[in-house]
Order: sequence, then structure tokens, then C-alpha cells
Amino acid sequence: MKRHIFEAAALQAFTRNLFVAADTPRRIAEDVAEILIKANLAGHDSHGVLRIPSYLEAIENGGIRPAAEPEVIRETDNTLHIDSRRGFGHYAARYAVRRAIEKAKSTRTCFATLTHTNHIGRVGEYAQEAAESGCIGMISVGGGSKGGGRILPFGGAVGALGTNPIAIGVPTGDDRPFLIDFATSMIANGKTYVADSENRDLPEGCVVDKHGNPTVKTSEYRDGGHLLAFGRHKGYALSLFVCLLGGLAGTFNVEAGQMGGLYMQVIDVNAFIPLEEYQKGVRAFLNSIKSIPPAPGFDEVLVPGDFEVNSRTHRLENGVDLPDTIYQQLRECAEEWGVPMPETQR
Repeated sequence: MKRHIFEAAALQAFTRNLFVAADTPRRIAEDVAEILIKANLAGHDSHGVLRIPSYLEAIENGGIRPAAEPEVIRETDNTLHIDSRRGFGHYAARYAVRRAIEKAKSTRTCFATLTHTNHIGRVGEYAQEAAESGCIGMISVGGGSKGGGRILPFGGAVGALGTNPIAIGVPTGDDRPFLIDFATSMIANGKTYVADSENRDLPEGCVVDKHGNPTVKTSEYRDGGHLLAFGRHKGYALSLFVCLLGGLAGTFNVEAGQMGGLYMQVIDVNAFIPLEEYQKGVRAFLNSIKSIPPAPGFDEVLVPGDFEVNSRTHRLENGVDLPDTIYQQLRECAEEWGVPMPETQR
């Protein structure tokens, strides 16, 4: 399949300009564009510029209020409850984690919940920011109700859960923070978009069709299929817990049996042990794991966060490559909103 290579900074400027053209204040457009391109650089194309057309559509139909500023509606010394006011989720989530980090530095820990929040992009972005600030950060986004999601509960035949991702960042003292970032489904829903855009099958064991039969076809998934929770009953249980954490925001409906929401927790490492000392211990431990001889079929042992750093290094040097399907969608957006497309590197 034909692919198009873009220099990351040019692609980021193009993304910003598109959102500005759609009546997004420049400061908000800058944040959203940066977070989207960082997802591409990290190798998570499912949460990068692939999302631009759907965001622009949401602005047009009123789902995203592009100029909305998040508002703190309740807070204590170490808690925050934030109304995102249906603005860009990326902007609200970055605002929330930065406020949480600030509070944690003062009171040792902070817990935050968000309501009325749109898609926040790559959840690991915010856990990584906490780690880079010398904190441990945990971010989770959950949602579920009977018939209200694409992920099957373990043993169930009707979708009930979102992909309910969770991310955890831990500081290491260098540019490779420990970073967990995964959906509690076998694969993130966005990965199905990537597979579709590249005209390839999904991994086996991740999806069933509308009749409950295993499939690898994105078309059958789109036609009423479902994703499976990872780890069978264990991933299912974790997915439910993510919903329960989200419910701390008060975003549940007793009559409908619905619960979910966005939850953040930030812990200042210095509350327990001097940060520098802890980071040395973390890095020594992770390096000892990485030094284990690789099993057959593997080049090396990685730890969470390595993949993203390796991808970023490669793509900053070689460019961000997009399949032709996504390139054409972005061209259509450029024409509709009167924004010039950036030049491709090759």
C-alpha cells in the first residue's frame, strides 16, 4: 500500500491550522495538535492524526465545543472535580493532570475526576507527563452499561463495556519513563481503524462477529461485532474496576445501570522517598530485567515505555508515515477547511 511520509513538525502545524480554521482558539489547537502528533511519534497511530476527520465532524455537529475551557467545580487540598464542558478532551485532560501534579507537589497526592469530557486521545500521554514531573501517575477512562459498549463481558453475548484504558507512569530519572498504557480489551478500538486504513486483518483472538464467532475481518467487526476483554475474566474484572473508578465523578445512572468516567491519581514520590534515590532504584531494577537473555524469536527484553521511546526516535529522524487512505482523508479536510497540506518527505 502506498504511504506518505511527513516531517513531524509540519504535520503538527497542519493539524493545528485545521483546528484553528474550525474556530478552535490557537492555544487549544496547539495543545491538541501536539498531543495527536506525540501519539503518532510514539507509534500509537490509532490515537494520532487518524482522528482528525472525526474531531472536525464533531465540531460541526456540536459534539465538541472547540473554545470551551475546563472548569474546576469542586476541590480540596488534594482533590479536583473538573467539568470539561464538552470541549476538546485532550486540552481538558492536560489541564487536569497539570493541576493534579501541582497539588501533589504541595500535598503529596492528588485525585481528580472529569465530567462532560470528549475523547482525550492517548491516555499514556498524561501518565507520562506525571512521570516526567517526578510523580507516579495513573489515568483511567471507563464506561459501561448493558448493551452500551463494543466489548463483551466475560461469558456474555451482548456488548456492555468500553475499551476502558488504563495508563501508569513512573519516573526513572531519564528520558525513558516506565509507562503502561493499554485498553482492557484485547486491542484498542482505534487499532481496528488502523487495520481498516491499511486494508489488513485484525489479530486472531481479539474480535467476534455479530453471531459471536471469531473473526479477523474489520468489516465483520463493524457489522455488529464485538471486541473481547484481555485475559478472559481477569481483564473483564479490571475493566469493571475502571468503570467504578470513573464513577467517582458522579457520572452514573442508577436506573440505566450505567457507570463510568475519567479518573486521575498523581503521587509525589518525595512523599515516601527522595526522588533521585527512588529513580536510581527504578532504573537499576528495570535494567536488570532488560539484561535477561531474550527468548527465541525476540531480539531483546523490553520494559513498558521502551517501545514508545524507540518509535519516537525513529520517526523524528525518518518522518511520520501515513497510509494512503488516511492521507486522502486529510486532503479532504484540508480542502474543506482551506488549509494547505504539508509537503511529503517522499
